[in-house]
Amino acid sequence: MQIGNKNFDLNNQILIMGILNVTPDSFSDGGQFNNLDASLKQVEKMIADGADLVDLGGESTRPGHTQISDAEEIDRVVPMITAIRDRFDIPISIDTYKGAVGEAALKAGAHLVNDIWGFKYDPTLAAVTAKYKVPCILMHNRDNQHYENLIAEIKTDLQASIDIALKAGIARDAIILDPGIGFGKDYAQNMETMYHLESLQSLGYPLLLGTSRKGFIGLTLDLPVTERVEGTVATTVIGIMKGVSIIRVHDVRENKRASQMTAGILKGAPWTNSI
Repeated sequence: MQIGNKNFDLNNQILIMGILNVTPDSFSDGGQFNNLDASLKQVEKMIADGADLVDLGGESTRPGHTQISDAEEIDRVVPMITAIRDRFDIPISIDTYKGAVGEAALKAGAHLVNDIWGFKYDPTLAAVTAKYKVPCILMHNRDNQHYENLIAEIKTDLQASIDIALKAGIARDAIILDPGIGFGKDYAQNMETMYHLESLQSLGYPLLLGTSRKGFIGLTLDLPVTERVEGTVATTVIGIMKGVSIIRVHDVRENKRASQMTAGILKGAPWTNSI
């Protein structure tokens, strides 16, 4: 898949997407990187730690978040996109569900659209994505947690997002799916989704996993958000074993190393012939 000037083989590569929240109120790192110098230092660190992509968000989407205006979100992300492009050679994903923000971000040079509502909140974002001929990440999400058959309904919901994308003119090979851990799901549903991640491969698109520091890890380990690195790494390993191609995380170095080790084992090596 072509993302910016990089050509990634998502059938044989595991990519690490570093999270950069330029917000005052994100659940994990709100306020840490909402000025230009701090953000650029964080991007530099993530690249040194092995990030393949940077996912830039200008509005917190944590549970109970307060929506901000398009103009405020644009004011947060556009200068950051310009500054990152001026200094670094790394593809930039814009984390937004709003068409106007997506348009401004892509015009500024973002290379990928990451929509937590899978083009269902604002379908104009699909048209914008198609216009700029960039790939998209379609995440599963709902405004409730009522399911009769969790995995089947996640697949049905994701297929609806895929259909919106295709109808808008987005190429099939430019679509990535995200099961939406932490969105529209309770604790048990998040755990079940993790357990059955491989089922989503039947949809026929690369998978992204975004579990970094999330609440279900905190509930499982009884740990605050600042102490969930190991729990996140565990989900990274399981995700890769179940077919995930892209891992979206705050802690790049730890998850990069875990992904490399997991991928190395799964690929097999000459020693397997001697066992």
